[in-house]
Amino acid sequence: MSQKVLLSSKEINIILHRLACQLLENHLDFKDTVLIGLQPRGVFVAERLNKILQEEYGVKHIDIGVLDITFYRDDFRRGDKTLEATKTKINFLVEEKKVVLIDDVLYTGRSINAALTALQSFGRPKEVELLVLIDRRFSRHLPIQPNYRGRQVDAIDGEKVKVMWKENDGEDVIYLINR
Repeated sequence: MSQKVLLSSKEINIILHRLACQLLENHLDFKDTVLIGLQPRGVFVAERLNKILQEEYGVKHIDIGVLDITFYRDDFRRGDKTLEATKTKINFLVEEKKVVLIDDVLYTGRSINAALTALQSFGRPKEVELLVLIDRRFSRHLPIQPNYRGRQVDAIDGEKVKVMWKENDGEDVIYLINR
């Protein structure tokens, strides 16, 4: 098994700032927009973007939530490995709001499909957008494409994109791993 660095901490920071600027262009004051990070790793992206938007671009208030999609996945109870649920924390209605779903890696599209189904429990959004840090564009099983992408990666099925966060893993870095 070998790994190479796809993005360093500095490159991740630059990409997060670019994504924050793109969100700001499209949503201005975030009055009718909410950010929802997908558990587990999309939460880190959402929290970082929220911090950048508030501290560096002066956005006063952003509703931010956390969505667990475990029970909405199409592979739930299909494999040998038992999937464990994490928490969902959405303290606001998404009814008539613009929702930005946020995840770290877009691979097959199945997680986003599950997220769209889970989101319906919280109301009917006016619009849903997708923001991903890494887009593995040649691996899609469903016709799902991001509105905002940090970096597009051409990784084959035998390769894995591993995103590591300072808060959880001790460093910000993204690896491409050959299995």
